[in-house]
Parts: sequence; structure tokens; C-alpha cells
Amino acid sequence: MITSIAHSTIYVLNQDEALEFYKNKLGFEVGDDMKVEGDFRWLTVYPKSNPQLQLVLAEPKEGPMFTKDSAEKIRSLIKEGAFGAGVFETENCQKTYEELVAKGVEFNQPPTEQLYGVEAMGIDNSGNWFSLVQRKNNI
Repeated sequence: MITSIAHSTIYVLNQDEALEFYKNKLGFEVGDDMKVEGDFRWLTVYPKSNPQLQLVLAEPKEGPMFTKDSAEKIRSLIKEGAFGAGVFETENCQKTYEELVAKGVEFNQPPTEQLYGVEAMGIDNSGNWFSLVQRKNNI
């Protein structure tokens, strides 16, 4: 029986740059950072308040997971902004938004009242969008 999800993947263009962004701008912690099978790097980060959910920062390149062609296709889609990194929750969307903007995080939607709470839409340094949400019960 499946009891939870432990890892979720975010495809990035450069693992070192993505690590800098998720760690130093969003404030995530580093989970694992190791080489597996030659050149394959297993790199995970997690929000400080939720170490049970590891986000895999995966760089698509030819190797055990991707052919050269499939890696190029995925990299092209990342550059187009076709992928989302997920929904990141916060207790105060406006405050967190302001803190992240001060750190240089790009947003294409400021905090906006929605049916479910307050949401801002940001972009990581690979081009993946993410949602920053304060649930309605935290307003």
C-alpha cells in the first residue's frame, strides 16, 4: 500500500544554478547531493518545515534516464516555461512575496485574492513557474 509521496521532480537547466536558487532565494534545505552511475547527479531540496517531501532538481541530459533526443526536448520545454515547480504554501503570501522579490525572485503575478486564498505566481531560474499560496484559513 502506498502511504505518501517522498520525492517529486523539477526539471532544471543547470543543477548548480537551481541549487543556488532553491537554497539561497527560496530558503530550502539540501537533502541529498551525490553522483550516481557516472555523471548522474541525485540532488534534492526540501522546505525547512517539511523534510519528508524531497524535490529532485533533475537536469535532463543524456544518461540513464534520457536519450540525447529526449533530454533536448525536455530542455526545450523548460526554456519555454512549459513546466511548473509546484505550489508552495506560506502563512503570509504578501510578506513572503516581498522577501522573495528583495532576493531577486521574479514574479509574473503579485499576491492576488483568489477563492482559495492569496496567490502569487513566480518563476525559478530555469523558467519553471511556481505558485506561492496562503490558504484562505490563514488569511
